[in-house]
Amino acid sequence: MTQITQDNLYFLLPSKVSLLAKMLDEDTGMGVVNSIRRIYKSNMYRRLEIEETKLWHAGPVALYEELQEE
Repeated sequence: MTQITQDNLYFLLPSKVSLLAKMLDEDTGMGVVNSIRRIYKSNMYRRLEIEETKLWHAGPVALYEELQEE
């Protein structure tokens, strides 16, 4: 089993961002590109890309809720 580290975490992030962008677009109608920009600029994403936070364990609904709280 492969261990998730700071060096390989980036493999997991695109799929999470993709799901979040779709959810954000469906809720707001801001478009996928603008949704992706919003996610990458968020505090939630800054924490997601740091392995130590273990936020990468969270599913898309939990991440989306966290994004909405910002």
